[in-house]
Amino acid sequence: MAVLLLRLAGPMQSWGTQSRFSVRDTGREPSKSGVVGLLCAAMGVPRDDEDSIARIAAMRMGVRVDHEGTVASDFHTAGGGTVPGRKKYGVFKASGASPSTVTSTRYYLADAVFLVGLESDDRRFLEQLDSALADPCWPLFLGRKSFVPAPPLRLGVHDQGLEDLLRTWPWHPQRSHQEPPDHGLRMMLDSDDPTDLARYDFPVSFRKDARRFELRYVTISRVSPREITKEGAPCTYPD
Repeated sequence: MAVLLLRLAGPMQSWGTQSRFSVRDTGREPSKSGVVGLLCAAMGVPRDDEDSIARIAAMRMGVRVDHEGTVASDFHTAGGGTVPGRKKYGVFKASGASPSTVTSTRYYLADAVFLVGLESDDRRFLEQLDSALADPCWPLFLGRKSFVPAPPLRLGVHDQGLEDLLRTWPWHPQRSHQEPPDHGLRMMLDSDDPTDLARYDFPVSFRKDARRFELRYVTISRVSPREITKEGAPCTYPD
């Protein structure tokens, strides 16, 4: 087995799995659908290409939370007010009703850092994904289009088991945290056991008019500070 390793970090990220209408949530760590979407953007996979989406989603995913970040919210408005020369101004509605102001509350993570691994027995496919991330077909973002990833994003392909790699990969100090927390780092791994924690974020289709997701099961554990070393991760940006 081999693992494609990513570092997802940036000023802001958002990994919503329950967003409806005017409230846009975020999870405390990257969702499977969000990571698959990132890789699909890199590869240029269309929203309705369910076979390609399934191939990427089938890989086992693990996440190590190197820095928890802070949950924050933003009150967002679209439309409203007046524009010279336009009688109607606002957000158009599918019903055909007059445009109007739309408001929403959007949650996001500030200053979070995640180590994400995707495991597969097809090393060549992982290398193709890694190459696509270096020269993506479409812009990459961390859950929302305005949330761009900070370098280094790519940490390479490794011939090592997913859990072992996440437990032993060097921890990169932050300006506000020079040592790993005493209680360790949270880690989530995909599981086949239906008695484990369920999350509704396994993507089937990203079609705008028919997004579809299925249940995914995960185990949660902690990585002891004794298992990791405090070193900077090797930078692969630019090559």
